[in-house]
Amino acid sequence: MDQFTVSTLTGAIHKLLRGQFDDVRVAGEISGYKVWSSGHAYFTLKDAGAQIRCVLFRGSLRYLRFSPADGLAVVARGSVEVRQERGEYQLIVSSMAPDGVGALQAALELLKQKLADEGLFAQERKRPLPAYPAASASSPRPRAPSSATCSPCSAGAGRGLQIRLWPTQVQGTGAVEGVCAGLRHFSSSGWADVVIVGRGGGSLENLWTFNEEAIARAIAASVVPVISAVGHEVDFTIADFVADLRAPTPSAAAEMVVRDQAVILGAIHEGRQRASRAVRFLISRVARRLQKQGVERAANLVTRQIGRGWQAFDELDARLRAADPRARLMRMRKRLEEASQRLAAAGPTAAIAAGRSRVQALEHGLSVGVHARLHAAQLRLEPMAARVGALSPVAILDRGYAIVTNEQGQVVKSPSDAPPATLVRARVARGVITARVT
Repeated sequence: MDQFTVSTLTGAIHKLLRGQFDDVRVAGEISGYKVWSSGHAYFTLKDAGAQIRCVLFRGSLRYLRFSPADGLAVVARGSVEVRQERGEYQLIVSSMAPDGVGALQAALELLKQKLADEGLFAQERKRPLPAYPAASASSPRPRAPSSATCSPCSAGAGRGLQIRLWPTQVQGTGAVEGVCAGLRHFSSSGWADVVIVGRGGGSLENLWTFNEEAIARAIAASVVPVISAVGHEVDFTIADFVADLRAPTPSAAAEMVVRDQAVILGAIHEGRQRASRAVRFLISRVARRLQKQGVERAANLVTRQIGRGWQAFDELDARLRAADPRARLMRMRKRLEEASQRLAAAGPTAAIAAGRSRVQALEHGLSVGVHARLHAAQLRLEPMAARVGALSPVAILDRGYAIVTNEQGQVVKSPSDAPPATLVRARVARGVITARVT
């Protein structure tokens, strides 16, 4: 009897397999298909009785005319070899062609069509998630205690959230029953605001629990909104289509349930800044309007024009009062108070109180600033009105002067404007004198 070392025996088996199965075609169903960062694809070909590991190197993968996926039935061509360091044999695939739909994929498509026809995938039956849930349930979560409290949870830093876990298998014997039991428990207990059904990634077979009809109907029957978070972002199951919302990963589901307090406070701060900028713009616009106010057409400065100037000032004052920024600040303060009530459970009382104090201080400062600008404008206008009055022809007449006009009503500036024998009118401070030029 020959004696071999492990290496020599494995090498001999390798040579035997390469010699007998150097170019073979193998029909089977793809399972666990994955392309690594190297560009090589690894998967398993299987049928009802056996399976074989396969490798499709990058150079061969690029020439395929279809996209391999779990559940597809294919015919793979290649050579069988032994990985001597592991003592395993595998098929090195050189080419591959589709051979119809595999049994699992066919069953999945039939169930999807059945449930879709019943309306379980309809968008109108899906419910929105609560904006600020106080209690969240996770079902299933293997090897976890039946009840747990997390405060704060990892997805909602700074915000307390009650979480309960339902321990159950997620694949294999008893998985379907365990998941359905968890869904029924959280649906009937009235404790949870939202339920997350999730597990980590895996092959089509590993995730098959969440393609079962019983779980799909349990999700549809839940009175609590359900998030499906099964596998990785590229994995899709029947549970994803029935659930009220699909999350690409379990951690993403947690982020969907719990909004970060910092995000909420940031939105409040941004709203306060927008309000402040709007008020500053309003004040700047009013200031520009005030600067444009003045006395126009100096040649026609009379008492009536002075009156019109005061009327324009009164209208401007009315517009300023109507555009009082305090109304906007009151609305902002009301929204901040409503936000503080919603965030009371999260405990940001001190931050909201500080924000309210700053808004009140801003309101007072803006009110004082607007009235100060209005008073300053009035002070600037009064001296201008006095100067206008001093330049008025009526004021000049009080000093003994007269305004002389001819028969055509033109102001007489030279003798030629009023020839002899013409009538002229001389306006003095207390009346009008009519005379004839001699």
